[in-house]
Amino acid sequence: MKVDALVNAQPLRRFQEIARDAEAAGFAGLTITEAGRTAYLSAAAAALVTELDLATGVAVAFPRSPMITASNAWELADVSGGRFRLGLGTQVRAHIERRYAAEFDPPGPRLREYVEALRAIFRAFAGEERLRFEGEHWSMDLLPREWSPGPITVPAPPIDIAAVNPWMLRMAAEVADGVHIHPLNTPTYLERTVGPSLAAGAAKAGRSPDELTVHVPAFTVVGDTEEERAPRREAARFQIAFYGSTPNYAYLFEQLDREGTTPRLQAALKAKDLGAIPEILDDEVLAHFTVESTWDGLADAIVDRYEGTASRVVLDFAGRTWDEDRTAFARMGEAARDVHRRTEPAA
Repeated sequence: MKVDALVNAQPLRRFQEIARDAEAAGFAGLTITEAGRTAYLSAAAAALVTELDLATGVAVAFPRSPMITASNAWELADVSGGRFRLGLGTQVRAHIERRYAAEFDPPGPRLREYVEALRAIFRAFAGEERLRFEGEHWSMDLLPREWSPGPITVPAPPIDIAAVNPWMLRMAAEVADGVHIHPLNTPTYLERTVGPSLAAGAAKAGRSPDELTVHVPAFTVVGDTEEERAPRREAARFQIAFYGSTPNYAYLFEQLDREGTTPRLQAALKAKDLGAIPEILDDEVLAHFTVESTWDGLADAIVDRYEGTASRVVLDFAGRTWDEDRTAFARMGEAARDVHRRTEPAA
């Protein structure tokens, strides 16, 4: 099991500084989110100055044609020497339609076809076959030699899909190389929903779920004193409240016998009643969504919660911690190195 740092895409020279620090600290890789800046460019910047594993976690699929995404991923696989994983997600309707002016429906089948198109393009880039893809949403059959990046010396980049509900999890296990679990996750959700869904999708594809790379984000609440842990706990509480106010995630609370949590969070946030959040998300329920420990106990806490479930644990607050406390960031990296040492077979 490897431990990565979750970092937003950044101005490129700044991102290179983060990448160097992450590598020195002991992180196995960077998982790069896409919001205001482009995840692909940040990945390229990091690839040029480190040997870290790199993943978009996740890049928005639909506004870019499969050819554009395939070209970006192919070049990143090349420059990184095969250390890049292409993580893709649907985003949400409002952003796809109103920010990107792209089509959204139907998101699940559309993303499945997108992955199939990428596979066809990768084979064409490698010179294995002519480009000929016919789908409901995309069709491509023109790739002159001078417009192709051509073969590279490493395999095509693995494709991972962001998935929450059982249908998307099954689809990811059927057609992708891995899955990005949402940051709002619990051991109960991983056991009851993620595991069985991935197993069903993998079985449909005639393979073992063990072949999948499962990226699981973790909210960490770390410190050697209550004074040190308290602000990190509150940061996690309010981030979880933001995610948990979305109706799509209501069933995670229902699995914990906390029915009604999502509408209560919606009402509190709409009223800007932030004082109600700790009552709605009390410490008992918060413990299901966070990993809380001392610094010396962080590696043990990660292994205890995620070994056998996650291929890669992604520390959600790592990028924020780099901004606020470089010493704490370095200690996160030490725990990441320790987890890898304990769980990965010796070379």
